[in-house]
Amino acid sequence: MSSSRQQVTPVHGGFEIYCKNSEVQQVWDKVFEAGADFGIKPIGLAARDTLRLEMGYCLYGNDINDETSPIEAGLGWITKFTKDFVNSEALEKEKEKGPDRRLIGFELVERGIPRHDYEIVDDSGNIIGIVTSGTMSPSLGKGIGLGYVPTEFSEIGSNINIQIRKNAVPAKVIKLPFYKG
Repeated sequence: MSSSRQQVTPVHGGFEIYCKNSEVQQVWDKVFEAGADFGIKPIGLAARDTLRLEMGYCLYGNDINDETSPIEAGLGWITKFTKDFVNSEALEKEKEKGPDRRLIGFELVERGIPRHDYEIVDDSGNIIGIVTSGTMSPSLGKGIGLGYVPTEFSEIGSNINIQIRKNAVPAKVIKLPFYKG
């Protein structure tokens, strides 16, 4: 790579590389040698998890699993009913009727870090849902998260609270993705 470039446009992407164990060091060295002029840096799973959450991407096992429907998870756009598939009839009915609960994105209004399995509560302290993914967003400088709530609490702009230890921290339901840069 030539270091005579005047301007480098940042690319916000990533790669996973699979290779034989005996080749890892060589691949690692070559990638960082080739990317030195671009300032590339290695990141781990925690950084990847924060980045996927900032984009509002679901993580299987947290935000979606075999007990959630794609309709309530906001993934109806990838659920095509042109052919029969397992549970297609029930999912089509759910899509027509609307789900009883929805996966929402939320931002904390006050300081705090929402974590997986924290309770989502209404203004009276009643448990209305659960946080499926949450973190402190380094890009936004605030706590963000995903969680399931009854449909009546899922409107963009709705006020909810995240139970962090003994405090119900105010949060607002937002339109995904969190990071729009």
